[in-house]
Amino acid sequence: MEPPRRPLASRQTKWAQGLARTLTQMGVAPNAISVASLVFAIFAALALAQSGAATGPLRVVLLLAAAALIQLRLLCNLLDGMVAIEGGRRTAYGEIFNDMPDRFADVAILIGAGYGIAAIPFGTQLGWIAAILAVLTAYVRLLGGSMGAQQYFIGPMAKQQRMAVMTAACVLSTFEPLIGWDGKVLAFALYVIVAGSIVTLVRRTLRIVEEVRSR
Repeated sequence: MEPPRRPLASRQTKWAQGLARTLTQMGVAPNAISVASLVFAIFAALALAQSGAATGPLRVVLLLAAAALIQLRLLCNLLDGMVAIEGGRRTAYGEIFNDMPDRFADVAILIGAGYGIAAIPFGTQLGWIAAILAVLTAYVRLLGGSMGAQQYFIGPMAKQQRMAVMTAACVLSTFEPLIGWDGKVLAFALYVIVAGSIVTLVRRTLRIVEEVRSR
């Protein structure tokens, strides 16, 4: 039985299918790709955390590196499933590698962003709150699955949306010195993620309850 998969339009693109096919032919294990996603996330978190104390060109480099690493993390998230399913390289324990690194990756990136804006009141706490809520959105999804319900990947702040917000915030933060800001863009992004994650939690929970009740 094929595990539930996040609906992604990029999975149908020729470049993604070609890259997944190449990795499969090279013998790259999908679990290794999943672990690579966590490595990219950890380096993104370190870049975000260090950006708070950096100035000038170094801060720009760190923020752009974080944005690139976040996208590499998402690319790995896309390819591990494609290599496993379309490439026929699934393992009995693949779901552990597919899901667990994602939780650690979300936590690392969001907490890293919080430490990157530690100079802003409650900046660090904001990162922790965003990280906890991100894990809870996944928990509710998996809880529904354990109850026999469909696994709902709906947002407005599912993983792709959270990482899109963080990527955009990293890029836009490089322009902050032009208007005298310092970390406000990342702080705003974390507020958006917190608010959106709460809505996501409510929506997923209500969908699960509705489905279970309708049986």
